[in-house]
Amino acid sequence: MTRRSDWPEYTPSPEPVPASAPWAEAGPVADVQDSDGPASSRAEAGPSRASARKPGRGRAGGRGQEGDAEPADPVERARAICLRLLTGTPRTRQQLADALRKREVPEEAAEEVLARFEDVGLIDDTAFAAAWVESRHHSRGLARRALARELRTKGVDSTVIDEAVGQLDSEREEETARALVARKLRSTRGLDRDKRLRRLAGMLARKGYSEGLALRVVRRALEEEGEDPEVLEEHFPGL
Repeated sequence: MTRRSDWPEYTPSPEPVPASAPWAEAGPVADVQDSDGPASSRAEAGPSRASARKPGRGRAGGRGQEGDAEPADPVERARAICLRLLTGTPRTRQQLADALRKREVPEEAAEEVLARFEDVGLIDDTAFAAAWVESRHHSRGLARRALARELRTKGVDSTVIDEAVGQLDSEREEETARALVARKLRSTRGLDRDKRLRRLAGMLARKGYSEGLALRVVRRALEEEGEDPEVLEEHFPGL
């Protein structure tokens, strides 16, 4: 049974739908929206108006980017930054490494902290990827292709991605696709057949489903609704 998760969402870079696809005018493959997670903690949100007036905070008497005094030692700075970023939402090693680089933490100090966090389980890309796949498939109905693309943008290793998306077999993916079409079907009633086809198949394409699966699922849904199978054969030859 699929479990819900409050996992953060993410917007992948759009990819064009192949020109040969029947829904080519439906738009890009990826349309899911996302955020970096739940609301930031007070430490990440920055100082209040009152605290902003207090001098002497931050590195070398100044204020750090997150509004907290930062240790002068690079390792301690890296540790503090990572802990703030991990508060409330898991992140991949690459996401944390990118954040430390932007804060100009020396590479040696960053590597020491990241390795230590992995050792104690605060960074676990395998667990992150598995939870991401479960959550995004459950909440958004994303297929394996879209999920793999999202994890790549977060710097997850390809071997870890393959293992995570392997949680979804073809049968479960098709079952989810049917549920998505069933929910969308009512809103397309009244449209001509070609437009319904583009609307329904395009929705599945944007969630990462293959052309063959999308057309097969849409044809079955239209047949169950009462469309003439012989007429549908003209739109779905061989399916």
